[in-house]
This record gives sequence, structure tokens and C-alpha cells, in this order.
Amino acid sequence: MEQESSRNGNMKAKRFDKASDSGEDVMKYLDLSRARRPRQEQRRVNADFPVWMIHSLDTEVKRLGVARQSLSKVLIARHIEHANA
Repeated sequence: MEQESSRNGNMKAKRFDKASDSGEDVMKYLDLSRARRPRQEQRRVNADFPVWMIHSLDTEVKRLGVARQSLSKVLIARHIEHANA
């Protein structure tokens, strides 16, 4: 596919949509240097848990084949969603 660009080198929306819909890799046309995910900003949190809880968490982590942090995030998110429902 030939590249159709505006004067500043950016691809026009229709061309971008066509390229994306046809399966072309459009990542090369994106400037992600200032991209962000609204309401998804990260902050580091430290938490202390009882040893028995860590053992239980690690057992589940091994069973599922995921990282401890990932499982912790999912479990906390589920709890918050359930509490707010």
C-alpha cells in the first residue's frame, strides 16, 4: 500500500482506518511518546500480608501460571467492583 500523508507527514484518518482494517501494522504511524490511559495511571503501593496469605496467594499463582502482582490486582479489582455493585 502506498503511503498517503498530509503535509506534516501524518496519515489521514481514512487511510489509517483502511490500513488497520486490512491488517497492516499501523503502529509505525503512531506517536506513543505522550500516550496515556485515562484512569489507568499507576502508583506504587507497598502492603504487608500475613505469611499464610502469601502462601495461599502463591499456591493460586502457581495453579494459574500468573504473576503474584497480576493476581493481586485482579482480586482487589474484583472485590472493589463487587463492593460498588
